[in-house]
Amino acid sequence: MAITTTRWHELADRIQGGGAIDATEALAVLDSSDAELMEVVAAASRLRFEHFGNKVKVNYLVNLKSGLCPEDCFYCSQRLGSTAGILRYTWLNTEEAVTAAKAGIAAGASRVCLVASGTGPSNREVGKVSDIIEAIKSDTPGVEVCACLGALKDGQAEKLCSSGADAYNHNLNTAESHYEEICSTHTYADREHTVSQAHGAGLSACSGFIAGMGETREQLVELAFDLRAKGVDSIPVNFLLPFDGTPLEGVDTLNPRDCLRILAMVRFVAPDTEIRMAAGRERHLGYLQGMGLYVANSLFLGDYLTSEGQPGGEDLQMIADAGLEILRMEDADGADGADGAGEIAEAAALVTAPAAPVAQEKKVAIRTRGAGTGEPANA
Repeated sequence: MAITTTRWHELADRIQGGGAIDATEALAVLDSSDAELMEVVAAASRLRFEHFGNKVKVNYLVNLKSGLCPEDCFYCSQRLGSTAGILRYTWLNTEEAVTAAKAGIAAGASRVCLVASGTGPSNREVGKVSDIIEAIKSDTPGVEVCACLGALKDGQAEKLCSSGADAYNHNLNTAESHYEEICSTHTYADREHTVSQAHGAGLSACSGFIAGMGETREQLVELAFDLRAKGVDSIPVNFLLPFDGTPLEGVDTLNPRDCLRILAMVRFVAPDTEIRMAAGRERHLGYLQGMGLYVANSLFLGDYLTSEGQPGGEDLQMIADAGLEILRMEDADGADGADGAGEIAEAAALVTAPAAPVAQEKKVAIRTRGAGTGEPANA
């Protein structure tokens, strides 16, 4: 039997009391009617506010190496054989990477995510990223740094941790039962292994997924429970960007209400885990992005790896309009930085005026600014 509208808050009560949602109930969240949607969001938001208050953690991506990947992930604009017109460049040097990171930090990001395409890094490349991490930490001691470099070899997670990395991201991307439908050059088990390596080395494990790749609702539930079982600390929820020139070009099955249901389902499954609205939120959530922040407690600011996000200033204003505050990193003295609309406005003033938002565009806007270019970052 489907859960009725009046029972969504009973579900939240049970979870707040130490209980857990089961798979049938999680599927019912995804199957809920539009008439129930506000109650679903309201119930899920109780869990979000219980564990994270009114804070939003702002993350900023730096694409250290774009394109040129030998993997064939069907959704990815950087995949082997992709004809998407994205930026393609080899490794940024340390100065370029630090400059890109500082753009996001200046706009309010408390975590910088260093990403490089490819199957996984060589030991030399891990050393290069370690140098970048140390330089960022030296410049801004309080900032968190998350690395995302693909599959890791033995000892590489430990090397990143010793250089000051706080977290490692390696998304599972889709359910194990669906994985062969989105990639043939590596397996779900390969991805699980890297998540385990990160945890084992003392790094915070960040792992999430991409919704809208032909998976069933049951597979979304399967994946959410698997992420919970792995004890990941943060879950980026991406919504498919159907890049031209990839096998999933033209696939566009999500609507804003479904995206809210997906966020809510993950919140019910993992009530105290950081949930991040990630790539595709502008396109698929559209004008409901602000509502998504009542369920998710984290987002990426500005542009993504190969696509443009909405202007960074609009992200900051959206947070303020929702009555929420940016989670600030501790300053060098160990004192908390100030929050609030005034500081948000100040950060927004630092953002270079970008192109129009992509929420209403039919095509994915390819990133042509920031890391790897001579153009200012959208931060």
